[in-house]
Amino acid sequence: MGVMRFTVHPAGLLDATTEIPQAFLCGFDGRVFPSRVEMDGNTLTFRRMNSESGKFHLPYPVQGFGRPIVSTATLRESETPYCLALELARGKICQVRNQLAVWESLGMQIPEDFVVSHRLAHRLFAQATGAKSDLAECSRLADQAIVKAHEAAAKLAKSYVRQRLAVRFKRSPQLPVSFGCRLNQEDLKLDNSLSFTDVFNAVGIPVEWHRIEPEEGTYHWENCDAVVNWAHERKLLMRAGPLLDFSENGLPQWLNQWGHDFYNLQSFISDFVETAVSRYTGKIRVWELATRANVGGAFKLNEEERLSLLARTLEVARQVDGEAQFFLRIDQPWGEYQTRGEHRLSPIQFVDALLRFGTGLAGVNLEIPIGFNGRGNGPRDLLDFSRMIDQWTVLEVPLNVSLCAPAATVTDALACDGIEVQAAHTGGVEWSEATQASWITEYVSLLMAKQSVVAINWSYISDASPHVFPNGGLVDARGRPKAGFTALSRCRSGQVLVSGLE
Repeated sequence: MGVMRFTVHPAGLLDATTEIPQAFLCGFDGRVFPSRVEMDGNTLTFRRMNSESGKFHLPYPVQGFGRPIVSTATLRESETPYCLALELARGKICQVRNQLAVWESLGMQIPEDFVVSHRLAHRLFAQATGAKSDLAECSRLADQAIVKAHEAAAKLAKSYVRQRLAVRFKRSPQLPVSFGCRLNQEDLKLDNSLSFTDVFNAVGIPVEWHRIEPEEGTYHWENCDAVVNWAHERKLLMRAGPLLDFSENGLPQWLNQWGHDFYNLQSFISDFVETAVSRYTGKIRVWELATRANVGGAFKLNEEERLSLLARTLEVARQVDGEAQFFLRIDQPWGEYQTRGEHRLSPIQFVDALLRFGTGLAGVNLEIPIGFNGRGNGPRDLLDFSRMIDQWTVLEVPLNVSLCAPAATVTDALACDGIEVQAAHTGGVEWSEATQASWITEYVSLLMAKQSVVAINWSYISDASPHVFPNGGLVDARGRPKAGFTALSRCRSGQVLVSGLE
C-alpha cells in the first residue's frame, strides 16, 4: 500500500468533516487514485493501493480567496512527511509559471502587476524553503507565498480573458457561442416581466424519462410540449434532455424490476429514446443523451455496461434523426468521484472510450455547479478553471458548459434534499446576489474566451419552480431578476470589455 504524509500547521487548520473528504491524489494523466485520507493530530495521511507519484489536491484557506482547492506539484512517496503549506505553494507557483509560458508563447501581453505578485510569490517560497527546520515559520511564509501565487494567477487569468475577448469581438461582434437556460412550463409566465430573449438565444427543454413516464406506458408530454412551442415561436435554439439520468434514483422507479436484466433494460432505454427523439424530430436539433453516466449509480451498472448502453442508445437516436446532434453531460469533470475506487476511467477517458465506438457523439456538456455541498465541484480559481477547459479540448469535440452558483445561503424548500449551499465562494465572501453576479462575470467571460466552448447554459431560470441546486436561479421566487441575470446579459453583449474584469 502506498502512503503519503503531510504535516499541517497549525493543527485544526483543515475541517475534518467537510474539507478532508474532498482531498484527492491524481496521477500525471489526470486520473484520480482510489484512496483514503486520514487526519491524526497535525499529520494528514493519504493511503492508496499503488505508490506512483502524484499531485495532492484539497481545499485550503487562502487569505482573500476563501478555501479553494489547491494542488501540490508532482510528489513521490517519502519516509519524511512533507510540509503541506510548502508543497501547496510550490504547486501553485509551478502551475502559474507553466501557464505563463504557454500563454506568452501564444503572444499574450503579460501585465506588469502580475510580474510583481509572481516574483514576490517566488521570494516568499524561497524563504519558506530555507526555514524548513521550523515548521511554524515555514508554514507562515508558505501561506503568504500561496496568497501571492493566487493573486498572480488571478491577474494572469483575467488579463488572458480580456485580451482573448478583445480579439474575438474584433473578429465578430456576435460570438459563435449560444447562451441557454432551462425552462419549465410554469416558468413561461415570466416572459411577461422578463426579457428572456435579451439574454438567451437557446432554451433547455426538460425531456427527462423519470418525469415523462413515471408509470410504465403512461406518458406526460405537456410540460415539454409547452416549452417547445414557446421556444419555436421565438425562434430559439432548443436543447433537450438529459433523456437518461444514471444517478441512483434518476431512472423511472418502475424500471427497478429490470435493473438486473441488462438486455431488457437496454431495450426499455432504447424504446424511450426512440419515442422522445421521434416526437420532436424537425423541431429539436440538439439533444443531451444522458447525465451522470461517467459517475453512475443506477442499478449498480459498471462502466462497461454504461458505455454499452450509451453506444446503443446513440445508435438508436441517430437512426431516428440523422440530422440531430447528441451530447453527453459529464458530472464532476475534474474526476473527484474516482477516490471511491469504483471507476477505472477518468471523465475524459470515459468520453474517449465512447467516441472510439464510432457512434457519432457530437460533443460534451460539462456540468459545473459551484458553491454546493452534497453534489457539485469544489471551488477553483479562474486559472484552475481555465486549465480544466483546456484539458478537455484534447478530445477535439465541441464543448457545452452548464453552470450554476447560489445567490443566497438560506434554506430552499424547492431544491433537492441533501444539497446545501457552501458558506463562502472562492473569494472568501458569503454567497449572495452580488457574489453570484461577480462569479458569473468572471467565469462566463472566461468560457467566452475559449474557442472550444460553443454553448454556455445556466442550470435553471427561477427559484419558484422545483430545481436541483438551492438558490441557483437567475430569478427569485417572487419573479424578480437577480443581479446575475444582468451579469449574463453584460457578458453576452461584450460589455465586460468596457468595464473590465475587476
